[in-house]
Amino acid sequence: MVFRELGKARFIWLLAALVSAVACSALASEPESTGALAVSMAHRMMMLVLQLGAMLFAARLGNMAFERMRLPGVLGELCSGIVIGPYALGRLMIPGFPDGLFPEFFMKLAGGGQELRFVVSPELYGICMLAAVILLFLVGLETDLKLFLRYSVVGSLVGLGGVLASFVSGDLLGVWLLPWVVPGAYTVVSPSCVFLGVMSTATSVSITARILSEKKKLDSPEGVTILAGAVIDDVLGIIMLAIGMGVIATAGASASRGTDWVSIGKIAAQSIGIWLAATIVGVLSARKIGTFLKGMGGHDEIAILALGLALIVSGLFEKAKLSMIIGSYVMGLSLSRTDISHMVREHLQPVFSLLVPVFFVVMGMMVDVQLLLEPKILLFGLLYTAVSVAAKMVGCGLPTFLCGFNARGALRVGVGMVPRGEVALIIAGIGLSAGFLSKEVFGVAVLMTLLTTMTAPPLLVVAFKRKGEGMRPGYGKPIAAAAPPVVYTFPNEEVASLLVNSLMQCLGQEGFFAHALSISEGLYQARKDDIVISIRRSGNMIAFEAPPDAEPVIRLMMIEVIVEFEQTLEELRKPLGAELHRELSDSELTSMSRRQTLARYLTQDAMIPGLKGTTKEAVIEELIAVLANLGWVKDPAAALANAVKRENAMSTGLRHGIACPHARTESVDRLICAVGLKAEGVNFHALDEQPSRVIILTLCPAASAAPYMEFMSSAMSVLHEEKTLNELASARTSGEMFRALTKGVQKK
Repeated sequence: MVFRELGKARFIWLLAALVSAVACSALASEPESTGALAVSMAHRMMMLVLQLGAMLFAARLGNMAFERMRLPGVLGELCSGIVIGPYALGRLMIPGFPDGLFPEFFMKLAGGGQELRFVVSPELYGICMLAAVILLFLVGLETDLKLFLRYSVVGSLVGLGGVLASFVSGDLLGVWLLPWVVPGAYTVVSPSCVFLGVMSTATSVSITARILSEKKKLDSPEGVTILAGAVIDDVLGIIMLAIGMGVIATAGASASRGTDWVSIGKIAAQSIGIWLAATIVGVLSARKIGTFLKGMGGHDEIAILALGLALIVSGLFEKAKLSMIIGSYVMGLSLSRTDISHMVREHLQPVFSLLVPVFFVVMGMMVDVQLLLEPKILLFGLLYTAVSVAAKMVGCGLPTFLCGFNARGALRVGVGMVPRGEVALIIAGIGLSAGFLSKEVFGVAVLMTLLTTMTAPPLLVVAFKRKGEGMRPGYGKPIAAAAPPVVYTFPNEEVASLLVNSLMQCLGQEGFFAHALSISEGLYQARKDDIVISIRRSGNMIAFEAPPDAEPVIRLMMIEVIVEFEQTLEELRKPLGAELHRELSDSELTSMSRRQTLARYLTQDAMIPGLKGTTKEAVIEELIAVLANLGWVKDPAAALANAVKRENAMSTGLRHGIACPHARTESVDRLICAVGLKAEGVNFHALDEQPSRVIILTLCPAASAAPYMEFMSSAMSVLHEEKTLNELASARTSGEMFRALTKGVQKK
């Protein structure tokens, strides 16, 4: 198929098409002449390219700087946007750009002719919103719906308590303080107040999860409760956004005749109904959607089509007067239980890494730092942050008392739910672009996000430093003990890696959707319906984590893979043995030139006529010791470990009593060789099952090229001569050994 012949470059074409569509739609809306439009399009496309380049550089530098300070990288991207935005360095005049690289943008609204000022151009903001849709799609894919259902009671209490407390406190704080900051009349259904409430509900537990992981508390009662509560919190936060958009629309329509609570209730019920119906349909049809996508081609095609579905659903939700991000989250949540979810996330990572930093940078650009530093607005931001922190701690902490937690545990759960993150910023961006939020209120929201994300980790560390359980006596842990992993240990890392690759193929043949989560960390996963098998390869060990009923499947597959591996290895030995010991023709190398090659690397001082070792490990150690005494091996222990590891991977015993152990190692700077004789032979598991009497050890540098194959082909060719082999085997001194291998060369 043509689809399968195209690689991951398809993502670049998809991105280019989306960017072009966004830009062209924005440009086409301008009532300009054809010539003027062409000039404007060329100029704005040039500006877009330059801006994206600068933003990507700034985002990456900010991300790296904050991660080195052990702070979330997204905060670095956000701060980078503040620095390079039109309220800071972005408006500085530079040669060729009198208005700066990031000038403010003015656009007339359709119809009335009112001119509004925007921080970024429509095309750049369109890319930003596209990134928000992709981000929420991936958030939905990462949602652990199984955890949501399994711990729905405690998680629902914690999530619901946190959302209600945060929304109510944020909304009421807006009613109380907004007239002081932005003069006007505000009620609980005013757009700014509603968004202040909704923005404070969203929880980002990525930072909390990192702290819990470092403290080994992810499987503690508090850890599981926080993770389960965060899942419900995200779901409820999306619902609150849907309700809020409906409430704002109804309140605006009925502003002239007062608050119509009946209409607001209907809109809220309608918003919940649309969200709930779409989610139920999506979850119930997820398996069929997954099957359909898997039938369309390879992994690239599946990921692209899944993203396409997410964009379509997002557009339909916007058409239904709900936010696009709600639709993308619903699509991600629907696919989260399918066996393609991890693969889609993995293949969309390049798009995520490219676009999502742009989103955070744009969010930072919208912050007017000078305005935010005004005393009234700064005080409002600090109060809003304090109320948001207190609301989460109280709203999420109090319900835990109903589930057996004590005060210590309730505090830990409450602090763990404090950080806000990307969802809060997306909601704030939607409010600003729709005209529901002023620049002052948007800056307050960004300040709250920054402060809660930065203060929560140290608070959580302090909360867990206090010794003691978080549960009251008599209450068990809310989670069941995980089944012990099934662990297999193999001779070396190479064998384990080969077996994992074979196992992934075997699982695929059995109907599992098997894929790598992280090749660098050795993490793999196989899914089939509700069966999830996690595989970790660490060094020479392979560990499986799976439900108890899946253990027989794992053990049978491992037996099958190992048997097949042994059969393959046995078949490989046959042609290798014949090829290694085939007599080389004189047209390839003359006998003298072969001996000259050996003479370049052999020395009489590195030959042992009577080896003392009785095992191949002991013989290898003895030969390395000779080379070390000559000063050629910097770290004999490391060289020995490398040689033994290579020997264990596949024995180097050949036919006719010859063995050629070898290794690449950092302990040598050039190819070196030692030769030893053992009259009674040593078991090197030779191809003809005979003991090896002539052992040629070769060490090569690991980081540079060395002519090992040239040397070994010359050695095998010389030793294939029966007369030379007999002379070498009967040698009694190192000099006789050297002369047997280099006969005629030393006389010149």
